[in-house]
Amino acid sequence: MNKKEISEIKKQFTPERCTVTRICGCYVDYEKNIKTELKEAFLSLPEEEAFKYFAIFKKTLSGTIGKNLLNMDFPLEQEREGGRQEFLLKLRDSRLKDDQLISEFYSRMIEAYDFPENYYIILVHAAYDVPGRAKDGAELFDASDEVYEYLLCSICPVHLSQPGLHYNPETNTIETIIQDWIVDMPAKGFLFPVFNDRCTDIHSVLYYTKNPEQLQEDFIDSMFGCAYPLTAKNQKETFNTIISSTLGEDCDYETVKNIHDTLNGLMEEAKDSPDPLILSRPDVKRLMEASGVPDEKLEHFENTYESDDEPDTPLVVSNIISARTFSIKTPDVSISVSPERTDLIETMVVNGRKCLVIAIEDGVEVNGVPVQVPGE
Repeated sequence: MNKKEISEIKKQFTPERCTVTRICGCYVDYEKNIKTELKEAFLSLPEEEAFKYFAIFKKTLSGTIGKNLLNMDFPLEQEREGGRQEFLLKLRDSRLKDDQLISEFYSRMIEAYDFPENYYIILVHAAYDVPGRAKDGAELFDASDEVYEYLLCSICPVHLSQPGLHYNPETNTIETIIQDWIVDMPAKGFLFPVFNDRCTDIHSVLYYTKNPEQLQEDFIDSMFGCAYPLTAKNQKETFNTIISSTLGEDCDYETVKNIHDTLNGLMEEAKDSPDPLILSRPDVKRLMEASGVPDEKLEHFENTYESDDEPDTPLVVSNIISARTFSIKTPDVSISVSPERTDLIETMVVNGRKCLVIAIEDGVEVNGVPVQVPGE
């Protein structure tokens, strides 16, 4: 799914557009015991309570694609009888009215999810009558020929509120706060099936993680059986390793700067695209070519990575470079500059010492104090 498709689903989480038909909930304590359950038609909830759930649903579909939101495809064996996808499909088709399937889903979740505190599993079924689209993008509600039925699951930590004092306006006194168990925004979640090309795609799942560095790979494997991508941090480390090992001793400042300048140019070109910019292994080679990496180094790249038995892991560009800053670090100094102004920094040998030289065009401040820089 891309940004536009995710946004279209999130727009349904309002009272006017609500397509959620049924909600189930399961409150689990730190010892993995189910304390209470919820099963009812979503539209029967009080309006104020429904608004709180809408906020949770929207949060489960928030963040950066390729970082917090991961598109994952089911292996063929998971779509056969007894597979994880086949189970989720049966659960969706039941519209959450089969108590046995719901109980089995809770059992699978609780067994697989690694969390040492209390949490609340929320599972909803929704049916979205997808409107047609005119050439100008306007919705044509009378031209629908697709109903997108899906499950959205949110796993929310539950914590005890902080002790303290508060003002009670009814008694006009300061009193002790009664501590309550508070449901937080979700830490994990998923959408199944996905909404690709504005159509139902039962072959994939969209996985949400609040912390992109804590995917809970065992949980993904147990619940979905899907191959999961590298975390954002590992993607960046992988890309940096590719550059370092390809360039070797020729990994100098200018070459690395050129690579990052080229990447920022690609990001600028793709900024209006709803799809994340992704680099495959051939894309990385073309990136190096466009950045002026010598042919002999490109041969080394091919020899190193084409002989690798590991599958080609796509890299999301927003995970491997920052569109906001270009950073240079030494053991004692850190420099950050806008990616559009990397031309202000040069490497130079001054009086026999290797230096980073920063061109000054406007005023200079030291700890917030404007200072004068002597000229020649």
